[in-house]
Order: sequence, then C-alpha cells, then structure tokens
Amino acid sequence: MKLTSPHLRILLFAVLIGTTLAPLLGCGSGGTLSTPTNPTPTPTPTPTPTPTAGATFNGKVFAGTLPIVGASVQIYAAGAAGPTSAPTALLSSPLTTDANGAFTIPAGYPCPAATSQLYVIARGGKIAAGSTNSSIALFTAIGACSQLTASSQFVINEVTTAAAAWALSQFISTGGQIRASATNAIGLANAIATFGSLANLSTGTSPGAAFPSIGSSPAARINSLANLLNACTTSTSGSGAATPCGQLFTATTVSGSSAPTDTLDAVINLVHHPAASVAALYAQSTASTAFTPVLARTPSDWTLFVTFKDGVMNYPSALGVDSTGSVWVASYFKAASKFSPTGQPIFPNGITGNNLSDSYGLAIDAKDNVWITNEPEPPVAGNSVTVLNSNGQSIAGTTGFTQGGLNFPVGIAIDPAGSTWVVDYGNAHVTVLSSTGTPLSGTAGYTAPSLAFPVAVAIDGNHNAWIGDQNDGVVTRLSADGKSSLAISCCNGPNGLAIDQLGNVWVANFFADNVSELRSDGSIISAGGYTSNGAINHPQAVAVDGSGNIWIGNYRAAYLTELAGAASTSPAPGQPLSPSPGWAPDAKLFGAFAIAIDASGNIWVTNSNSNSLTEFIGLATPVKTPLLGLPQAP
Repeated sequence: MKLTSPHLRILLFAVLIGTTLAPLLGCGSGGTLSTPTNPTPTPTPTPTPTPTAGATFNGKVFAGTLPIVGASVQIYAAGAAGPTSAPTALLSSPLTTDANGAFTIPAGYPCPAATSQLYVIARGGKIAAGSTNSSIALFTAIGACSQLTASSQFVINEVTTAAAAWALSQFISTGGQIRASATNAIGLANAIATFGSLANLSTGTSPGAAFPSIGSSPAARINSLANLLNACTTSTSGSGAATPCGQLFTATTVSGSSAPTDTLDAVINLVHHPAASVAALYAQSTASTAFTPVLARTPSDWTLFVTFKDGVMNYPSALGVDSTGSVWVASYFKAASKFSPTGQPIFPNGITGNNLSDSYGLAIDAKDNVWITNEPEPPVAGNSVTVLNSNGQSIAGTTGFTQGGLNFPVGIAIDPAGSTWVVDYGNAHVTVLSSTGTPLSGTAGYTAPSLAFPVAVAIDGNHNAWIGDQNDGVVTRLSADGKSSLAISCCNGPNGLAIDQLGNVWVANFFADNVSELRSDGSIISAGGYTSNGAINHPQAVAVDGSGNIWIGNYRAAYLTELAGAASTSPAPGQPLSPSPGWAPDAKLFGAFAIAIDASGNIWVTNSNSNSLTEFIGLATPVKTPLLGLPQAP
C-alpha cells in the first residue's frame, strides 16, 4: 500500500526513535462530501404496560417432517422483572396436538402487556402409532403479543428449538424459563428478532425469511444441531444410556448439574457450554438426515456466528452499538455503515462525505449520536470528528468538529457526563469536546510527558482517561481536568483498553501477545500478562461483558479469546474461559480490529482484512448500550 504523505512523515519519525506503527498505518483514496441536514431525534416515552388479550393463532409440531401427535402445548410470556421473575403460562390448561400435529391457540389469553414476548413449548407426544416419547420438548419464540394475528402460523420443530436456544441463550434457563431484566426489554426483543432471522417461523427451516442477503447463512450448523435433537425426538427406544436420547443427555450433561431429561434442556445445556463433548455430539447428529444442508465435519465448537459484507465497509475499524441494538462501523476508507440488530444494512450505499477520512475511532453518546475520528488525507482535510445522528445525518456540519487541537485523531471514548475524549496520534495530545463540539481541553488539548503515539482510550468511573501508546509499554492515566497524569510501565504496544465493573483496566498488548490487568490506582495486577496458554495472538480488540468476563479479538488469529474477569474465583482472573485455541476458529476472523457486545449478548467484531463484520450469537453476557464509562448489565 502507498502511504499518504502525513503518515510517511510520522513513519520516518517513528523509525528515528525505534518504534513501529503496525497495524495502524493504512492507505487512502479520494472521496466526495455530501450535504447533510441536522434534525435531532426526540426520545419516545416508555408506555406503562397494561394487560392485553392475545389473538388466536395456529401451529404445528413436527419431529423432522413427521407430525407429533398428542403433544402438550403451552404458551408463555417471558418474565420481565429480572432473574427471579418467572415466565407466565397463559393457558389455564395446555392444548394437545391432533393427528396432524396441529393446534390452535384460542383468542383471549391474558398477555401481561402488549409488548410481552411470547414463546410456545410442546412436550411429549408420539410419532404416528409409536409410543409416547416423554423426552420430546421443542419450542419456538413468536414475538410480542400485539404482533400476533389470526393469520399467524408457526411450526415448532428441532430447527426452531436449536435456533431459538442460541438466539435466546442469555435469557433462557433449564425448563425453558425465559426472562429478562425490567430494563432490558430491547435486548430480549432483539434476541427474538435474531431468532426470526436464523429460522423461518412458519416453515421451521433455516435461515429465516428475514435473514440478511449480505450474511453468511448458519443453516448447516443449525441443521446439524436439529438432526442431533431429531435422533431423540424420533426414537422409540426410551431414554436408556444406549438410546439416542440417553446418548444426547449424557453428552450434554455439565459438571455440577443434573442430566437433562428432554431435548429442550439438552440444547440449553449445549448452548451454555458449546465446547463440551463436541465430537460425540457431532457423531450423534449424523444419525439423522431430517434436515439439510449440514456440517461436513466436526466443528471446533457449537458457537453460532454470521459474517456480513455490505459492500461499503473498506478496512472496517471501530464499531459501537446504540441503545436500539443497531451496530455502527467506521471504515478507514471514508465510509460508515449502520446495521440493524439482525445485521440488515440500514444505508445500502453507506454514509460518506462529512469529512470522513482515515477513520480508526468510533463512539456513541447517550443520544445515539455516532462520533467518528478522521485523520487528514488530501483532498479531505481530516483532523476532525464527524458526528452522525441515528438517521446518518451530520450534526457537526460538513466538516465535523475541528477545534481543540485535533491532530491525526485516532481513539475516542465518551464519558457518562457526555464529554468526548479523543487521542491525537500526531502530536500526543488529548482533545476533550463537549456534546456540541466545544473544546473543554483548551485550544491545543491536554498532554502528559508519557504520551507518545497514543491510539487507545477508555474512561473509568471517576472520569479519568486511560490512554495506551501504540509503540511503547506505557499506559497513561489522565485526570478528568487534564492537570495530573500517572504513567504506568506495564505493557507492550497497548492497542486496546477496556475497564471492568470494578475499575480494573484490561490492556491488549499487540506486540506481546498477552493481556495485562491494572488496578484503578495504577498498580499492576498481572506483570507478565495473561496469555490464554499461548492462544492470544496480536490482540487488538478487548471488551468486558455484563459478567465482567474479558473478550479478546486477535488481529492475527481466526478466533476469539475469553478470559475470566477480576471477580472470578474459579478459574482465577485472567485465566482462559475459551477452549484451546479459542472460540469459533471456524468463523475465520481476519484482522479483528474492534469488538462490541450488545444487550442481547451478541458479540460483534470488525474484520479489517476481509471488509466484513462477524456476529457471534448470544455468546456473552449482555451489556447496556451505548457503552458510556464502565460496562453495565442492562
């Protein structure tokens, strides 16, 4: 790649002082500016839930293509008040499927609210003239009560069960108990929408009718899981150890818990422990051919993922998730993309102009405005921060915000007070902007003696900024007013920073292939860094989930790494929770640059070297979005 002249000047200086700029340096291209408008979205008040009578709808229960006769069917409203809130059974007595596996839910069942998220579980029954199989438990999620009509038709089978278990993995527990916190209705609703993308609710096939055309279909993985369940649902030999059901239950039994006794609990255990007994489960799945296509070989694990390519992303760098669950991506080459919570591109042609140029940083504020850093590259002036509203329109003019001494701005973070912190790679300063773009750090920004080629920034609970230098081993803590700083020699190319719920700072050391942990006072918890048994490979991206676990994107490896968080007692903090070498090498991450976790527990990763975005379905504990300060459970 041909370096732009500003980058070349920095590179020459770096060579003189013995530093390295990889992987930050990129290449550039020309672009044109568009003329934006400037509306400000108005928050919509949350209505008070009121009980609602549900509409009638029809469904059928199948084992593969065979109707399940005599299955017991119940409809539930998901619990909506946290981990102790039980789902509500909405029928006074369960229904029973007929000779065609069909059932009709009569109108008038009492939904707790119009927005209540509903799901249906079918248990037991038999295939044709066979004996009753008590190991059958299949389910589907059907969405908000208010969305159902008399024309709604649903199929419940092994595909819907497997796909829904993954999409709802962070909300579902043994017995098919689905619940969310009172403040995470959006996370649950988006998880159910994701299920509707993974599976067709009216046909019981994968993917769903709403699956984005830009995505890589996960149908083969879902169908293999469905065939695994089908070997049990169609079995007439009971659940003894040597039977298909017994083998399934044995392989999905996890340490410290009872063995599952039905297919629903089996798949729930599987999605909560996707690296357990993978070879045995895959072998069992090959006993059924009910669903195709399927995986051609044993997977590395059972994680479910989708990779999206919108044709706009061009060296995608930073990303963030807004309050609705939409995902925003900045590309180095003068463009930004927005995706729905299910991966649909909101702007098919992307967003250009508005001084977008050589962008490496993105942050989202409390009003869902998206702040993107821009380095200069002629003919684009750069040295600016573009701010887009939720409609993709600039609220910072055609040039973005340019004051405060911005000089090759790279990293960016927004604190809970609404101030935006930008690290300036070109002059080793830090620019702080108000929500309206007014400099809060003077005309030249804050500085500190230890800053040199800064690239990463994170804000702690005391509004201090933690800043990582790309080419040395120093992390700098800068006070909220910029008047005091603390230099911590801890690391090696600290390209990524994340702060957990306890205020500990996790540092991705790009050149050391490890992750350091610092206390909020600057003392070092892990001097040698956590290596995940050698699996961490040029870590570029780091994020903390709602449980405090640490997720690492490896720039030069195809998988994710998960580490135990600071509050973990077993294993110890920093020890691997991911299998060897990591989660989902089958996803083939390529140049993982940034990572973000949404309120449904999905993990989103930008692949800078393949111009794509990968979503790992339901793998992490949900996080409140947008991320402002310390991560919080929604």
